[in-house]
Amino acid sequence: MSAAARLAAVLAGLTFAAAPVRALEFRSVAEHGAVLFDAPSQKARPLFLVARDTPVEMVVSLGEWIKVRDAAGDLAWIERKFLAERRMLIVTAGRAEVRGQADAAAALMFEAEKDVLLELIESGPPGWARVRHRDGQSGFVRASQVWGL
Repeated sequence: MSAAARLAAVLAGLTFAAAPVRALEFRSVAEHGAVLFDAPSQKARPLFLVARDTPVEMVVSLGEWIKVRDAAGDLAWIERKFLAERRMLIVTAGRAEVRGQADAAAALMFEAEKDVLLELIESGPPGWARVRHRDGQSGFVRASQVWGL
């Protein structure tokens, strides 16, 4: 085996040492006040507390620690036990329109302001998601108006 092939094998092995999570896998924070750290350890520097239901993208899984990305693009580590299967989306548009059907011409059910959390019920037709507000109202929102899909 040539030196270049050995180097490529070593680099490939290092790449998979921390297993990446499947592309675009999202979760929500399970409990209020979960701490995000700058490294995968409780002895690492705490960065900030994160609110319950905040959506995060899972980037890397390392045992009981998950490296996550938030809607602002910031990366941090959180313990796996603080992530829920429940999927929440956060409104990124100034105002998201939630419609009765996955159609821009459908009846407007309600509007959600920027940073409002919406529960993902199911992915809709391409470009849409069926969501529910915490007050029970539901409908379809354009994917371009939310983050967490």
